[in-house]
Amino acid sequence: MDPETMVMPLILIVLFFPFCTSVDTLTPDQTIKDGQSLISNKNNFALGFFSPGNSSYRYLGIWFVKVPNQTIVWVANRNDPIIDSSGVLSINPYGNLVLHDSSKRLLWSTNVSVQGTTSSVAQLQDSGNLVLVQGNNEKVIWQSFDHPTDTLLPGMRLGLNRITGLDRFLTSWKSQDDPGTGDYFYKMNPTGSPQVGLYKGLTLYWRSGPWPWHASSSAATASSGFKYYSVNNEDEVSYNYFFDDPSIISRLVVGNSGLLQHLLWNGGDLQWKEFWSAPKYRCDNYRHCGAYGKCGTESASFTRFECTCLPGYEPKSPKNWDHRDGSEGCVRKQLGLSMCGNGEGFVKVELLRGPDSYNAVWMDMSMSSSECEQACLRNCSCTAFVSMNIDGKGTSCLAWYGELIDISENSYERWDLNVRVDATELATYTRKSNGFLGNKRHLAITIISLMVTLFLVCLIAYICLMKKRKTSPSKKKEEEENERIVKRKLHNQSLFFTGTMGYFEGNEPEENSRHPDLLIFDLSCIVAATDNFSPINKLGQGGFGSVFKGEEKMLIYEYMPNKSLDFFIFGLGTMDKR
Repeated sequence: MDPETMVMPLILIVLFFPFCTSVDTLTPDQTIKDGQSLISNKNNFALGFFSPGNSSYRYLGIWFVKVPNQTIVWVANRNDPIIDSSGVLSINPYGNLVLHDSSKRLLWSTNVSVQGTTSSVAQLQDSGNLVLVQGNNEKVIWQSFDHPTDTLLPGMRLGLNRITGLDRFLTSWKSQDDPGTGDYFYKMNPTGSPQVGLYKGLTLYWRSGPWPWHASSSAATASSGFKYYSVNNEDEVSYNYFFDDPSIISRLVVGNSGLLQHLLWNGGDLQWKEFWSAPKYRCDNYRHCGAYGKCGTESASFTRFECTCLPGYEPKSPKNWDHRDGSEGCVRKQLGLSMCGNGEGFVKVELLRGPDSYNAVWMDMSMSSSECEQACLRNCSCTAFVSMNIDGKGTSCLAWYGELIDISENSYERWDLNVRVDATELATYTRKSNGFLGNKRHLAITIISLMVTLFLVCLIAYICLMKKRKTSPSKKKEEEENERIVKRKLHNQSLFFTGTMGYFEGNEPEENSRHPDLLIFDLSCIVAATDNFSPINKLGQGGFGSVFKGEEKMLIYEYMPNKSLDFFIFGLGTMDKR
């Protein structure tokens, strides 16, 4: 085809279809319309317009480029959808990102103050963060990471900026077809010792353990290279996470059902794989066993209730407890016994997720375990404490003042909680502990004794076996010699017994010479019958040989090649008794 004839169709195609932006930056003189997009530098994320699920509404959002099924991680106008494909994103004269529809209605804006006259530029970074940068100094004046929707990406911070008051938290979608603000929130609680939790409205229904979090200590997280970074100071309380391998595609998302999931993209299977999720077990539900109750998922079964009371406490409502309802929690066994300067102490409960830390305080970041115990003991309001090693900060002390709520056994947060108990309960646990240690010592002694005995028995058996192996050849030789002597004796004499007749099995008789009514005796049988030819059993001796006593009559004679004596005496006829 003539090149000149190809020019016009190409021009028409370019004019007919909207231009798809392939750069990562939006300048004041550019716009992004429906069908166009920004692509991050390494092709990780895209910014553009989309319709969720079965909805026909249009939204401005960010999604993974390398995931075939479009997965949205951020939405700008989540509560103000565009009813058609007329949406336009641009930078207004004041330096803000703005989103309009065909009627010029403002649907969304960054709404920040831009100082000076320098123009702003928007850029989509490879982390998935959309940033608004002011002028040549490249100062970030706004970023999407500070305004998340339902997804936390690696590098995003979740928490509170105590200076500006900016609170970064996740909010679920209303449904798969509607990215509007849903009912579930995942946010930081900075009160006491910081912790993150899942809320339905204002109601907390799941929480993490108190800061510092120990998620990276589990085998699953360690093997995958997962790490987290937390901040807790006067300016900020927050955390974020990342992987050692930057090629891992990951997202932490709050579902519209209230489930918090950390998902990893599996490129081989082309699907999302669950890294971890919450709540997952009954013990994950907030206050499942009430105040001073402990929930043990691993020890629970169809016949055993998962809730137990802490040392020194008993069920507040035994009836409800019997019906597997522990929400009312536990109360002290000895309510009238003071726990303030009255001989009280602490009982250690091991391998727990710490109680709700809204009423907990870090007393000192460089306090030993004994110092922590004494400090808690001096304050009558202190109900429990934890002494732990924090990487790079030494041994620290966290103390609770008030009710101990939402305690559970946990596979990845293993704290030893020291619970304050009265003098009576302390004495009871001290006796049990001493008895337990005594039983352990007794058990150890018993096991060692059994092992030594077993070793000696095996050693003696081995020595006897080796001795037997050494003597057996000579003994066997002696037995063979005795057998040859006996055979020589039998060749020289006939033996008469009182009983039936039979052949002595020496040389095998011919088949046609064996009488069907005669038995054949081997040497061992004869030796046994005569007690090794004992003189005691010998009755006499005649011309045909020796006679030994027995219970039946039998004649024993040597086999002769030229037919036996039996043939000449009895012939071929069969007789009932001879």
